[in-house]
Amino acid sequence: MTDKPATYMRVGGDAPSLLARAWQVLGLPGRVAVVALVVVLALWLGYKGSRWVARRGGRSIWYIVTGVSLVGLLGLGGWAMRLPEPRGTYFVLWHQLVRGGAALSGTGFVIGFMALAVPRLLNRVEGSGYVSFVASRHVRSQKSGFLTVISVLSISGVLLSSLALCAVVAIMGGFGADLKRKILGNNAHIRIEGQRAGGLESWHSALDEIRLVKGVHAATPVASGEAMASSATNTAGVILRGVDTVTIGTVIDLISNIEVGKFKYLEHPDLLDKLGPDEPIGLGPGGELYLKGPDIKPFLKKLDPDVADAVVPEAYPAMIIGRELAKSLHVYVGDEVTLVSPLGELGPMGLLPKARRFRVAAIFYSGMYEYDASQAYTTLDTAQSFFDLKNAVSAIDVRVDDPEHVADVRPLVEKALADPKLTVRDWKEMNKNLFSALKLEKIATFIILSLAILVASFCIICTLLLMVTEKSKEIAILKALGATDRGILRIFMAEGMIIGGIGTVFGVATGLALTLGLKWFGLRLDPDVYYVDRLPINVDAGDFTFVALSALVITTLATLYPALAASRLRPVDGIRYE
Repeated sequence: MTDKPATYMRVGGDAPSLLARAWQVLGLPGRVAVVALVVVLALWLGYKGSRWVARRGGRSIWYIVTGVSLVGLLGLGGWAMRLPEPRGTYFVLWHQLVRGGAALSGTGFVIGFMALAVPRLLNRVEGSGYVSFVASRHVRSQKSGFLTVISVLSISGVLLSSLALCAVVAIMGGFGADLKRKILGNNAHIRIEGQRAGGLESWHSALDEIRLVKGVHAATPVASGEAMASSATNTAGVILRGVDTVTIGTVIDLISNIEVGKFKYLEHPDLLDKLGPDEPIGLGPGGELYLKGPDIKPFLKKLDPDVADAVVPEAYPAMIIGRELAKSLHVYVGDEVTLVSPLGELGPMGLLPKARRFRVAAIFYSGMYEYDASQAYTTLDTAQSFFDLKNAVSAIDVRVDDPEHVADVRPLVEKALADPKLTVRDWKEMNKNLFSALKLEKIATFIILSLAILVASFCIICTLLLMVTEKSKEIAILKALGATDRGILRIFMAEGMIIGGIGTVFGVATGLALTLGLKWFGLRLDPDVYYVDRLPINVDAGDFTFVALSALVITTLATLYPALAASRLRPVDGIRYE
């Protein structure tokens, strides 16, 4: 019944080349090492290249070269994004290197730009007063080699901590936004359910009232229940949802999520017997499409016309199932599946479950494993008959114009219904535990990674304390010339703030450039493991601003004790041993 696959979507489907075999032999540690080496090399080349251009041709030429290079890298990444989906390990590796190289090289140029901009900024800071002048000179001093190394390490610690925090927040925000998008696309924003087991009987009038509510985009009736699906090789539990074929597409993304088969087969199951030989009917284990193949009826007619005329498929209702459910049942479009309902008829032996056969009309992919492994859709009248609901429905699904402001629409829906026997819930309430867990995980991760910034601030404390010890004579001279304790305090606080500010700006800007590059050019993931084909990234200006403010606050607080120690130093103690 299946023909040779027409197209391959599976990665690594070609004959393995020498590079592909080497990539497989490396294993996970070797691949991580190779990727890390490529990252370091790309950043180093971008930074050194920008510095070399600046020294050779001046800053104006460097700006021009940097701009042209960035435009070229963006064009290269855009070209890579328009390439067809690669096949084979070699092509996938090349595809990812082009995209990743564009993102990492652009990040290297950003680092080089900031490294060249820091001296100019310090020059401007030095001219604003003696406090900033002395603090900037301390930071830029190269005579104290050990202190210079510690200052660089302090800046690097704050930089890496801010970079890691920005990257993790962006990636976690991306996964959260992707999860929210899939939930909102496959579920109702507001669901109205009855408190009785018989469902909603007068749902026609309620549906008309809901559609008139301001902020409601669409509404559709749903008849749902649990059942056991059985194929020729396996069984699985499913949630069967009977939907209105006219309005279901306005509430959820079922029609656009269909990847094999067609939605019209749900309304017209007889079309399943007229599938052409080139019609896709399923997906293989590697993602390749399976075709229906030639019809066997002409061959049967040649063998025995009577047998061929007797092969007439029965008229069963159709249903649409998820990709994972199709894999579990080992069924394709057109195959038969038996559903058994626990709510059956009372017989001599007790309660007998009701069984009915269906034909697979299409296979959908929602991006959520739980939905793809358990959801099945059929027509509304078929589900009402299967679950003995008569003319009632289980719920009314509503889609609003703005899901984020669903709390403003929900009271209007409750007021329009004016029936205390109906339960109205929105998507935030139905998924409260999930999003609360994601929010708590994000907060916990932010706190844990903020501790890395706190650890980096200890280097700032050590740097300033050593600076106070080494510059005790200079502090005494400044006090003898008339500098106040408050002025000395401001000098060392300004010095620590400059160190923390440079590290924070470098880290946040590098994290922004890296996450934007990965968002634009994409980082491929294994969909069989993560159920997403690309790393989702959400670049939120509020999150990055909060990271920057947190890093600045932590590094500023770290300067208080050393600055107080410097301000309390008496001139006679500073020059006692000179």
